[in-house]
Amino acid sequence: MSELSPAYVSDALTKAEKLEQLRRKMAAIPARADSAEPAMPAAMLRSVDEPTPIAATAQTALRTLPVPPPIAELLPWGGLARGTVASVAGTTSVLIGLLASVTAAGSHAAVIGMPDLSLLAAVEQGADLSRIAIVPEPKDTAVEIAAILLDGVDLVILGLAGASVTPSRARAVVARARSKGAVLLVTDGLWDGVDLRIESRVAGYSGLGEGHGRVTGVHLDVAAAGKGFQRRTLRMEIRSDAGSVAWRTVPEIQSTGHTPLRVAL
Repeated sequence: MSELSPAYVSDALTKAEKLEQLRRKMAAIPARADSAEPAMPAAMLRSVDEPTPIAATAQTALRTLPVPPPIAELLPWGGLARGTVASVAGTTSVLIGLLASVTAAGSHAAVIGMPDLSLLAAVEQGADLSRIAIVPEPKDTAVEIAAILLDGVDLVILGLAGASVTPSRARAVVARARSKGAVLLVTDGLWDGVDLRIESRVAGYSGLGEGHGRVTGVHLDVAAAGKGFQRRTLRMEIRSDAGSVAWRTVPEIQSTGHTPLRVAL
């Protein structure tokens, strides 16, 4: 009898076997640069259905991952607090800006379920592609993969493709993010009980005159709301400058006919 091809064997793996393979690969990744602890052995990784006990200290909770400077003005700690879960909705530029800031500062990130996310746009904002893992089409294992990757990377971006995650399923992942001091960003779906919500929309463009010119920047209205702090809003600009993209706060907000952007928890 002829041997089965590697492709056939791979396709025949069960969901549990595929997740176990991913756990073994994660166990081989070195620990985060900001931690002196070794990577978690595969044998000690818990199933995503078993919530990891929350052991985050006050110091862990106050550590942050960097964000673009204007967005930092909206957040109470000036960045994404480790051990938290946040949702990001609206323009993709904000999500890309968060990814770029984190990896440019030397931390690692993973992007799950977002095959159309522009890596070129991330590089233009300063992202380090060598620090980004991509899982473009996780199918029905996206949440489980996110839970495993939280063991080894600082930021996990999870595209839900319009799905709604049940509270019981979400609690296990939230507990893991908190115990590991990582940040989970969810987008394009429903995840109840997040610590922070960031929403944005395009408010206008710069560089255009009356019937002429070219776009040199995009104005965004960005709002943030979270547990323990009131809603904050700010207008900011993403501007192309000498081949790179820079963020800046727009000092004076002019009326554009838009109603105020509101974010509710």
